[in-house]
Amino acid sequence: QVQLVESGGGLVQAGGSLRLSCTASGLTFSSYAMGWFRQAPGKEREFVAAISTMGVTTYYTDSVKGRFTIARDKAKNTVYLQMNSLEPEDTAVYYCAAKYFGRPEGMRAGDMDYWGKGTLVTVSS
Repeated sequence: QVQLVESGGGLVQAGGSLRLSCTASGLTFSSYAMGWFRQAPGKEREFVAAISTMGVTTYYTDSVKGRFTIARDKAKNTVYLQMNSLEPEDTAVYYCAAKYFGRPEGMRAGDMDYWGKGTLVTVSS
């Protein structure tokens, strides 16, 4: 049974930082590209960042470039999202997702194979 479990969300002031983690089990982690998506209240789920199977290639949506960094640790079956300079517009539920041999660029929510349940990030102004 595949499980993706996110953690690290919380309440932070604008300009602050958070690091999200997503630990995978029940799958061969190195065979999956990993992505982070987010969904704000009343909005569709949107792509945030992705990383290739071996961690060589990363891709970000424009609004987080230079502020967010995605990374993965194969020994821990974990993918991270370091979020700096947070803005109120970053407030959302953040989801981790996995795509079998996916490509980070062009990753879409409808293409993902597995999802976590999400972790809430709230950025106050």
